[in-house]
Amino acid sequence: MTQHSRDLSRRRLLFGGAAVGAATLLTACTSNETPAASTQTKAAGDSAGNNAPGKKVVIGFSAPAADHGWMGAIHANAKAQAAAYSDVEFKEVDGGSNSEAQRSTLGTLIAQKPDIIVVLPHDGKEVNAVALQAMQAGIPIVNLDRAFPDALASRLVIKGDNYGMGVSAGHFIGKQLKDKGIANPVIGEIAGLEIPLTVERSAGFAAALATYGFKVNNRRSAEFTSDSGQREAAQLLQALPKIDAIWNHDDDQGIGVLAAIKQANRSEFFMVGGAGSKLAIDAIKADNTVLKATVTYNPSMASSAVSLARLIAQGRGLGDLTELQVPKEVTLASETITKENASSYDKLGF
Repeated sequence: MTQHSRDLSRRRLLFGGAAVGAATLLTACTSNETPAASTQTKAAGDSAGNNAPGKKVVIGFSAPAADHGWMGAIHANAKAQAAAYSDVEFKEVDGGSNSEAQRSTLGTLIAQKPDIIVVLPHDGKEVNAVALQAMQAGIPIVNLDRAFPDALASRLVIKGDNYGMGVSAGHFIGKQLKDKGIANPVIGEIAGLEIPLTVERSAGFAAALATYGFKVNNRRSAEFTSDSGQREAAQLLQALPKIDAIWNHDDDQGIGVLAAIKQANRSEFFMVGGAGSKLAIDAIKADNTVLKATVTYNPSMASSAVSLARLIAQGRGLGDLTELQVPKEVTLASETITKENASSYDKLGF
């Protein structure tokens, strides 16, 4: 059975129903297929005039292989947004499964001299030198999600608020526990890959919990995949015979986390997820698992990255801003999705 098939089986088990509908299969696809139904693009014809056709530009794109739902949505959103413009040619290169492969294909892309390149690196530090090479060759880089350590390696950084994700999760958990009158709660954390964005998430979580006098009792590192989530959750559950709350950084790995919880027959705690997948939103609305909230980290940022890359390559700014150029950095807010507001976030689920 493939990884994709295993994940689909878990979705059926954890989120109810005998089968997953076609739209869900598209939005949760973990392969390199383009899930057109799940793309999040900005409609053409905005009042600011930024979508009016301009100079024809070639936008290169590189991101890690779509090995889970969030990354699949990143690829799909970028491609769909580029297709919305008559003045954009989109050149996507295979980001591969590691930084070495991505560096190689990025080098090939740079040699083709596109007008601008959008890059979501496997690891910002490991791909930094190639991004610098592009910038030095006069090809602007839009750095998506995982930041390069060198400010000279990009023209624009657009990312989610990783620290803010942790803060949102920490405040939700802290308030819930305070309201329940739990003075010394046992709190678990299942992080993702140990890269800078994950460190930021954990720092924000710890800082928010500290305002309530709480702390994390056990932290595990998964890899943003369902299998790793299940493995690390099983070890967390074994280490902590009683838990009051868990924050899982990523809704894709949360499929495995929920599988481990179900297998262990544990339900004395509540859980908060991360990113805002459609499956998580649906589970929160159904209110039939320990998952009670998730904090957003939306892959719509890929659509915005392509839109901003187009404007930079055309020498245009944002119509609603006074400045003549696109800003240097854009950080998206992290919002908390609960049963009460989940329906409002359906269109953003991936």
